[in-house]
Amino acid sequence: MARVVVDVMLKPEILDPQGQAVQRALPRLGFGGISDVRQGKRFELEVEGPVDDAALARIREMAETFLANTVIEDFDVKVES
Repeated sequence: MARVVVDVMLKPEILDPQGQAVQRALPRLGFGGISDVRQGKRFELEVEGPVDDAALARIREMAETFLANTVIEDFDVKVES
């Protein structure tokens, strides 16, 4: 069984209020030196069988149609061993 990870992030031009809230909180908590924070989401998919090109194409389709809102979000698909 293989794990495929789909990382979803807001596109750079989209305002990220949650990321900004984290960025503002960090110095108050003693964590300096962070100039920007962007928040996203991560999906870990356990895939039955081999992760071949067909399986990855299906997962990309899943990400594009269900896991990410491609109007405002970008996504990346990668296989973890």
